Amino acid sequence: MKIAHLCLANFYSDGFSYQENEITKFHKALGHEVAIIASTDCFDKSGTFTTYTGEPFYNNEHGIPVTRLQYKNPSRVYRKLRRYQGLTQALEGFQADILFIHGCQFLDASTVVKYIKKHPNVTVFVDNHADYNNSAHGFLSKKILHGVIWKHAAHKLIPYTKRFYGVLPARVDFLQDAYGIPAKQCALLVMGADDNIVAAAREPQVREQRRREYGFGDDDIVIVTGGKIDHNKPQVLKLMKAVRNYPDSRVKLAVFGSVMPKLKEEFDSYLDDRIVYIGWRAPSDIYTDFAAADLVAFPGLHSVLWEEAVGMGKPCVFKRIEGCNHIDLNGNCLFFENDTENEYQEVIRTALDNLQAMRLVAEKKGLETFSYKAIAKRSIE
Repeated sequence: MKIAHLCLANFYSDGFSYQENEITKFHKALGHEVAIIASTDCFDKSGTFTTYTGEPFYNNEHGIPVTRLQYKNPSRVYRKLRRYQGLTQALEGFQADILFIHGCQFLDASTVVKYIKKHPNVTVFVDNHADYNNSAHGFLSKKILHGVIWKHAAHKLIPYTKRFYGVLPARVDFLQDAYGIPAKQCALLVMGADDNIVAAAREPQVREQRRREYGFGDDDIVIVTGGKIDHNKPQVLKLMKAVRNYPDSRVKLAVFGSVMPKLKEEFDSYLDDRIVYIGWRAPSDIYTDFAAADLVAFPGLHSVLWEEAVGMGKPCVFKRIEGCNHIDLNGNCLFFENDTENEYQEVIRTALDNLQAMRLVAEKKGLETFSYKAIAKRSIE
């Protein structure tokens, strides 16, 4: 099958482990012919949002052809509403059997519909990464941008789409509530972990090597956390303080990711021999950090790192967020409820008391549920 992935509602970044990177990689691994049609919005290697300025046609690190489309006009309005040059030509040039559309929040959905009408045998899937935690904040965004403009774009696609996927339960709900997508057309398609990298990272020597790099011993109880530590995830600072004051000195914390300059001074003040900062990590390196962990903790907002940690078979603690219950496999994780240092210590204590049981559930269910190979296969059934 020929599958074209359209990354036009948001960014597409080479070399990362976002859903659009992984699902395209595994569609190709499953034997399909894959192409990516993307905007010029992306992240650089340090995770900073930027604009792609290279060649418009190239093969990515997995050998998948990528076509980067310029906006019809460089003005802010065209960028916000997402109108592109050359979309029809890119679609006609590939002649896909399946269109997998990552996000319906782009006005050139009307151009896609024209193509589908001309090629009625094409099968269409749309996924959604928006929910009320990361989108539709404020009157203009909720009522106008999502309630009118993106709802209109989504409704253009309804008659031609086999399935609208939300990548979180909250994002399935958002499709129905914000855009009025019929429930019978909606389903959950979770994000996951890269099977190949998971297998390599789970080799015993990886755990031992990473822990030595952190300066931690075999008898230490290692917690790993990280991501973009900014105003959306200041809870990491409380977690650092909670671990520093935890009564069992064997409990250590490794923190990866980028730290917002405004938080850097306070962040640095918590570093000591029990709490180490390991810097910004490449996507594959994050899996090896998880391999070193006895427990993975994320006290801030959701990111794909949650699914990757569960997909590594690791016991976890997450912030309780409505609509993110898919990572609870009935025994693999606990939740932070109140964002206080005392609560963090109590939950960590409970997790460590039940670590073996949590690990058994995590390894039995996590590896299978969040396998990107299985997710990619299921996504086009």
